[in-house]
Amino acid sequence: MLQQNLTIHQVELYKLFIPLIEPFITSLGREDNAENILVKIITREGLTGFGECSPYMPINGESTDTCFITGQYFAQLFKGKNALAIEERVADMDKLIYGNSSIKSAFDMALYDIAAQNAGVPLYQFLGGKNNKIIITDYTVSIGDPEKMAADAFKIKAEGYPAIKVKLGQHGETDVVRIKKIREAIGNEIPLRIDANQGWNVEEAITTLKALAQFDIQHCEEPIPRWDFMNLPKVKQASPIPIMADECCGDEHDAARLIQIGACDYMNIKLGKSGGIFKALKMVKLAEDAGIHLQIGAFLESRLAMTAFAHFSLCSPAIVHYDFDTALMFRDDPVSGGIVYEKNGVVKVPEVAGLGAWVDEEWLGRMEKVVI
Repeated sequence: MLQQNLTIHQVELYKLFIPLIEPFITSLGREDNAENILVKIITREGLTGFGECSPYMPINGESTDTCFITGQYFAQLFKGKNALAIEERVADMDKLIYGNSSIKSAFDMALYDIAAQNAGVPLYQFLGGKNNKIIITDYTVSIGDPEKMAADAFKIKAEGYPAIKVKLGQHGETDVVRIKKIREAIGNEIPLRIDANQGWNVEEAITTLKALAQFDIQHCEEPIPRWDFMNLPKVKQASPIPIMADECCGDEHDAARLIQIGACDYMNIKLGKSGGIFKALKMVKLAEDAGIHLQIGAFLESRLAMTAFAHFSLCSPAIVHYDFDTALMFRDDPVSGGIVYEKNGVVKVPEVAGLGAWVDEEWLGRMEKVVI
């Protein structure tokens, strides 16, 4: 029976630490481990929701430790309140503390898990979506020596991925060499997507993008520093490669500004930037109205949060690209249920009520936790 009120009885926070198979390297830094936060919200009526975030200090200004502490404030704030009143709970978090979009997204995700379970439908259906398109993730090549990047790209192509994402942003001329070597290794059959992670200045971005045009680049993410977004239209107008806003596109307010100034061809939505699903849905509506296509991306989340991203990807036909590869980089998988990675990058979403992904008690018992 559909409930109108589900009272939050208990909140549990866990630190999830899992080594990566290989270091993940971008122009912003190197990551050797996934260091995430799990949120488990338990209602008095017996429904439990899971959420996860992967804080990344250079982008959202949060760490595992700050999320663990801030999450305790949210847990105290949520106790005794209605889990189904998601807009009110999001407003509660924003009123309590500015920013902290990563940990907010984990609480938001757990609330949506509960709400979809209560409605008896998969999360994508609760969000108004249909499971009527094929989700195919790309796979990412970390930035580094051009020869190693070419070898990594060759391996990814051999594994059947239909698109390869390449991290750039460390010296434009060298970046051109990196892409040249990759094309020599993999040929021209599949598209490349590039991500400079804010690594170029305006003139370097324009010069580099023009030099890269010959290599069939599908789009370029965040070519210049996020704070310089007012110059992004200049880069877009001069670039032969479509521009995707990422770090400068956090929530719906950022999206509205970028659309207003004509800054980008695509936007990359990450729940860890938007603060969760509630605000990301507003971003989708803005993009639909502006005729802008979207990518749903990730930080270093496990299959739990990645399952939420996949559900969310089904909420709009404007979402056309999917960057869900980082969970495949983990040495261990703590998640039960959830999305299934099939051959050639295909991602299958679970057809059960709610998120359909959780972490069992055995795994939870190994982690540092706090119960509120």
